[in-house]
Amino acid sequence: MTMVWKKFSGEPLGESIIGAVEKAIERESLLGNKLKVCIGTDSQVKGNVIDFATVIVFLREQKGGFMFIQQERISKKMSIKERMLNEVSRSIETAYTLCDLLDLYDVDLEVHADINTNPNFKSNQALHEAMGYILSMGFVFKAKPEAFASSYCANKMVQ
Repeated sequence: MTMVWKKFSGEPLGESIIGAVEKAIERESLLGNKLKVCIGTDSQVKGNVIDFATVIVFLREQKGGFMFIQQERISKKMSIKERMLNEVSRSIETAYTLCDLLDLYDVDLEVHADINTNPNFKSNQALHEAMGYILSMGFVFKAKPEAFASSYCANKMVQ
């Protein structure tokens, strides 16, 4: 199954994610905007179904931003830890796909995990594995409350 990337409006990108990201970087560069990219995934359980949303958030320095979105619905029972690590895996896969391109254009990249750093939250049980996974891949890691790409942007796409 091919995953379709879309704009926030819901319009499919109509090309590979690498091609769309490169065009976006070139367009923003011509406009004089310095970009940073933040990638995150969130999920929502509804009965026996889990909705996942992965986002690529482009932040323009002091000028707002925009994002590309990929959504998937699966039918599978998962523990909270398995689901959190599945989210992280989806974000890393996207980051890995784009990291060479972003390096080429000197665009900073962060991977955001929708995992709480507070041990009183259930998602915290996946924190150490997620952080180790992301950092070992060489990516900058952010967790809640700094992980806005997953906690806010992706979150809006699964509700």
